[in-house]
Amino acid sequence: MGEDMRPVVRVIWEDWADQALPLPGYQTLGAAGADICANFPEAQRAVGLTLAPMQRAICPTGIRVAIPVGYEMQVRPRSGLATKHGITVPNTPGTIDSDYRGPLGVALINLGVEPYTIRHGDRVAQAAVAPVVQAGFAVVEALDETARGTGGFGSTGFGAGRK
Repeated sequence: MGEDMRPVVRVIWEDWADQALPLPGYQTLGAAGADICANFPEAQRAVGLTLAPMQRAICPTGIRVAIPVGYEMQVRPRSGLATKHGITVPNTPGTIDSDYRGPLGVALINLGVEPYTIRHGDRVAQAAVAPVVQAGFAVVEALDETARGTGGFGSTGFGAGRK
C-alpha cells in the first residue's frame, strides 16, 4: 500500500498537553507500531509517574484520536520496557475503537521487582492501526468436525519429546 493510500488517524491535542512532544510516530521505515509518548499535565511533568511493582496506572498521552471506520488502533507494549524493566500493557493489546473520542490513555503495569518512573516524553507504548471485520453470529444445530475437535488450552502439546 503506497504512502498516499494509508489510513489517516486524526489527532487533537488536549488543552493541557505539551504540544512540543511528538505525535505517535514510526521510528523506522518497516515499523508496524507507532511509538506513543507519555504527556503529563504541567503539574506532573517534573515528577512523572512512578509505578511500584505490580502497580497499574493509566499514563496520559495528551491526545484524542479519530480512527477511520473499519480500523482499530491496538496499543501494545514496547519490547525494551517490557524486557528491561517489566513495564507492559496489562490488556495487551488494548483496542481503541473507531468510534471512541475520549482521551488516549495507556494502561501500564510494572511486572518488575523495582519501582519504575515514567518521565514526561518517554515512549511508553506503540500503536498498530489495523483493519477490522465485524462478523455476524448465528445459532446453528451443529458445528463442523475438525481434527482438533474440543481440545482446548495446551491440547496441541509442547513440542517434540515433551508431553
